[in-house]
Amino acid sequence: MNNVVEAAPSASPAVAEAQPATNLLALTLGSVGVVYGDIGTSPLYAFRIAVMAATESGPITRDTILGVLSMIVWALIVVVTLKYVLILLRADNNGEGGTLSLTALASRAIGRRTPLVVILGIIGAAMFLGDSVITPAISVLSAVEGLKLVTPAFEHYVLPLTVVILIALFAVQRRGTARVATFFGPVMVAWFVVIAIVGALHILDDPGVFAAINPVYAVQFVSTHGHIGLVTLGAVFLAVTGGEALYADLGHFGRKPIQIAWLGLVLPALLINYFGQGAYVLAHPGSIENLFYLLVPDVLLIPMVVLATLATVIASQAVITGAYSLVRQAIQLGLLPRLAIVHTSAEYSGQIYIPRVNTALLIGVLLLVGLFRTSSALASAYGIAVATTMVVDGALGFIVIWRLWRLPAWQAALLMVPLVVVDFTFLSANMLKLFEGAWLPLLFGVAMVLLIITWQRGTSVLSNKTRKTEVPLETLLKSLEKKPPHVVPGTAVFLTSHPEFSPTALLHNLKHNKVLHEHNVILTIVTTDTPRVRDEDRVTIVPVSQRFSQVALKFGYMETPNVPKALAIARRQGWQFDIMSTSFFLSRRALKPAPHSALPHWQDRLFIGLARSASDATDFFQIPTGRVVEVGTQVTV
Repeated sequence: MNNVVEAAPSASPAVAEAQPATNLLALTLGSVGVVYGDIGTSPLYAFRIAVMAATESGPITRDTILGVLSMIVWALIVVVTLKYVLILLRADNNGEGGTLSLTALASRAIGRRTPLVVILGIIGAAMFLGDSVITPAISVLSAVEGLKLVTPAFEHYVLPLTVVILIALFAVQRRGTARVATFFGPVMVAWFVVIAIVGALHILDDPGVFAAINPVYAVQFVSTHGHIGLVTLGAVFLAVTGGEALYADLGHFGRKPIQIAWLGLVLPALLINYFGQGAYVLAHPGSIENLFYLLVPDVLLIPMVVLATLATVIASQAVITGAYSLVRQAIQLGLLPRLAIVHTSAEYSGQIYIPRVNTALLIGVLLLVGLFRTSSALASAYGIAVATTMVVDGALGFIVIWRLWRLPAWQAALLMVPLVVVDFTFLSANMLKLFEGAWLPLLFGVAMVLLIITWQRGTSVLSNKTRKTEVPLETLLKSLEKKPPHVVPGTAVFLTSHPEFSPTALLHNLKHNKVLHEHNVILTIVTTDTPRVRDEDRVTIVPVSQRFSQVALKFGYMETPNVPKALAIARRQGWQFDIMSTSFFLSRRALKPAPHSALPHWQDRLFIGLARSASDATDFFQIPTGRVVEVGTQVTV
């Protein structure tokens, strides 16, 4: 059974707004640990790789260093601070952020789900998953590479150690993040303080590095270096990857803590470290390899490698859990087939583990490490996925600001179009790396988009085909009144996506068992476009006859449906629900390709494969297996 998706009004405020002031510090600390891991570890490789790109065919000059540094500074200010921290963090969907939340807001602003908005949301979500594969690989690899500075003998151990750390990271996912999450904040605070200190110590190497604050250096470099300028711009984008996490993790911490953490700690620490790296290169023009670690005194090198490794593991953890959350949202919105979701915390519903996603991510990450082997080589594959997501966020943000916030179109355009142009420029620059490795995340994103579109098209074709053979519920009820079957005690619940038609399981029960239960419920699971639904809005009961009722259970796209628990809420509305006297009837469809399908042959086969891989509805809706009766039907698509 597929979930019905409907729009729902915005109801609850952002998380931080509902928290007392005493919790603000704790939320801010938590946001440092979870939200800023990715962008916070960018100094390990971003400046070095950008300088290498800028000096590919020439010497390191002062103007080159100032140009690259100026691009990084203004990318952090424009893309992250202005676009995400000051604008998009205000576009929350009942306190939640992220591309799918922005898609829901844009659809609500327009008044319906338009193909353009849905496609944009699908592309953004798919590319975020692509980023989830690359971030653990490049982050951990770049941190472990610092061992080569301790002694060249460690060089042969970098790759094996990276693989061991990554396998261990994915292996512990099933245990949940609750135990280690309390360490995330303090470790990342220590990381930002340390990188600020080592950066500040080397700014004195050449204080003239502060001239890079002038954006003219950035504009001059890009405009006078042609192809090299664009390639460098693509490398500079590595400094802002992870900026989209500010918005994606809005629901966990709220707007204020994320803004305070960025403006009060993260941004200053990043800028100081980048200025320190720039000053060091100006004073030592030949030092580029492992530039970040060259800022660290030799005696503190090993502790710094350990701290960097911890920081990159935390960054990877945040991206992995973000991927779990995104996939769960996509499942709830009907964009992907049902997958088994394991809750790793009894207190926090957001702490989940999806075994298939975890396995797929691990395979992808290890494949990337094996193919590229160094962080410098892997950087060519990095950026394009995040840049695409940022372009999508900007386009959807324009719709929300214009239609939902009711700002005049010209004002919304004046605000968002320049930001989208900047994002698109970064995307174009990253496309230049297409044949150097950027094809990999692009291929992954295209594959995800293809899967989502195939699932949507297939479920639509299947729904239209089965609807032709379905009997309207009103017609069935009239027939039962004329010729009533034998009535047995108890309650029968029939799950369906289309409550106006008779569920297939109900028809088969009447046909083969020739009985009707004393009470019959036509149950529909509704997924709203809001993250969560209040208990008082959870259940809707509509009596349709003496023995039949239509019940709709509403769940937000961030929630995991629990049918028995939701039905227990119906007692407040007078329905005496007893799980031990209730039987749940589900239809299990066996799909086979039709000779003349509405889908191309390859897509037909792909949809059937996806449908067969879907998790059992009984487990997904948390229905006790001892109370379930499944009726099998064969359908061609």
